[in-house]
Amino acid sequence: MAYYFNNLWDSNDPLRMQSPRAETPEPFVRQGRRNASLGVQLLDADGAISDKFERCLKHIFGKYCTPKPTPPSASKSPDAQLLVPSENAYFTPDALDQWAIETNGSPLPEEAKEELALLDGAEEGYLTFQGFLQIYQLQTETDEEETWRDLFTHGFDRNLKLVMTRREDMEIELSRETTPTRQTGPKQ
Repeated sequence: MAYYFNNLWDSNDPLRMQSPRAETPEPFVRQGRRNASLGVQLLDADGAISDKFERCLKHIFGKYCTPKPTPPSASKSPDAQLLVPSENAYFTPDALDQWAIETNGSPLPEEAKEELALLDGAEEGYLTFQGFLQIYQLQTETDEEETWRDLFTHGFDRNLKLVMTRREDMEIELSRETTPTRQTGPKQ
């Protein structure tokens, strides 16, 4: 049997049929449910966003929303490090562009912005957290790896834990270097 399976999946075999989703490491696995062995799921059994994934999305949304969330606490708990937006938080058009640029490298096209206005969570042209959840629920159903790339971009690992990246380290160092310090001694 092993010989059969090895030959069946041999990428050099000219008779091997390519998956229609070659970029997906597991094309026969339902989207959003790849890390079952690790216990980390983006979507639950009903196709809704999992609790852990929602906490990550709240943090990402909180980075760009208005009003700004209160800063995370200094607690050692991993969840205490995450931003939590207020119930009435939303993305302004500028915040939406900033999120899109930092996530995908370019602002959303106007057609995409018009479609976002049709989401349940869009109020008066602003994207709310509920609309943001809809975006990621739909994306995860159709292209889970794109969602993982977005999570990695915003500092989350495959366990949905926020980790410090080199880019964030550099930004923190740069902000320390450019922030003027207060003189505490007597003026001369």
